[in-house]
Amino acid sequence: MSRFYEAQGVIALQIPSNTSLDVKAVWQNLAEAHRHLAELKGLCEALPNRGILLDTLSIQEAKDSSEIEQIITTHDELYAYEPSVSSSAAAKEVQNYIAALRVGYQDVLESSLIRLNTILRVQEEVEQNGAGLRKVPGTVLKNQMSGATTYEPPQDARVIEKLMTDLVEFIHANDELDPLLRMAITHHQFESIHPFYDGNGRTGRILNLLILQREGLLDLPVLYLSRYITSTKSQYYQLLQFTRESNDWVDWCVYIVKGVALTAKSEIKLIKKLRDLMQATKCRLRDDLPKIYSQELLNNLFRYPYTRIGFLEKDLGVSRITAAKHLDTLALNGYLEKRKIGRKNFYINHPLFGLLTNITLDDE
Repeated sequence: MSRFYEAQGVIALQIPSNTSLDVKAVWQNLAEAHRHLAELKGLCEALPNRGILLDTLSIQEAKDSSEIEQIITTHDELYAYEPSVSSSAAAKEVQNYIAALRVGYQDVLESSLIRLNTILRVQEEVEQNGAGLRKVPGTVLKNQMSGATTYEPPQDARVIEKLMTDLVEFIHANDELDPLLRMAITHHQFESIHPFYDGNGRTGRILNLLILQREGLLDLPVLYLSRYITSTKSQYYQLLQFTRESNDWVDWCVYIVKGVALTAKSEIKLIKKLRDLMQATKCRLRDDLPKIYSQELLNNLFRYPYTRIGFLEKDLGVSRITAAKHLDTLALNGYLEKRKIGRKNFYINHPLFGLLTNITLDDE
């Protein structure tokens, strides 16, 4: 059975009832996920500079999310990216994802709504084009190995627009559905509508974050499911298709909610380690290099795993010569590694870089 139904010639979303999801496996996983989300939210609220989380965690999420779509980039390419110079296509796409995440976050922050225009703007940033919703038929999803068609999403432009309008209404529905189930159902419906020519997967994963933000479960978009999806990729696609064919939503909802719980636990551990590392670095800096220490300097070192003279010059409001001297001093004292990438010198915070690139889920 399709996850859409036709009544009197009108195609509409098919949403599972609360009753159909009122099973032990769903509610057990919901309880655990909400518990860890609440801890994660409290931990983020207690941090003195929450913007650092956005700047550091969003980069790794963008890389992980893009890799699901076979967009692979190195950390050097990603952290040393400059829009004005020649960069790899993969690095540009990952940076587009970061920009899209910020656009969506800011839009929901200002309006408390996830409008169709919000989703359109996110996808436009992801793909860097204004193609909008699909208007030309012919889109099918195929097995990457065999080339066989596995799913054909709606083809008619009017149907696609109607389904997306319905989906936005569902996101904002004033009912008793648990917000994590709303996120799980929305993600499945969005990927099944497949409303864009490209960028559906990345846009859909950003939409997950925006729903958590709008529902008040998190104030910052810091719970990223991309690593979970990557580690369970075959299960993810199997459950997408199984739910489309069976209209049985239990396994899909359990899968997504379990992913939320595992990811929240992982993010809690990461943020605690990040907080402790930042505090230890602060104490060392004040003792070792009191003449150059400032909170702004510390923030810069943790905002940019690969920092450079221009970043420090801007953040500290100092001259280029002073910024260069500070960074060279930090490198000489073992806080950073100075590395030339292309024509520019970068200064790498290896302890921070290690934290961000060695994130694991509890059951990995």
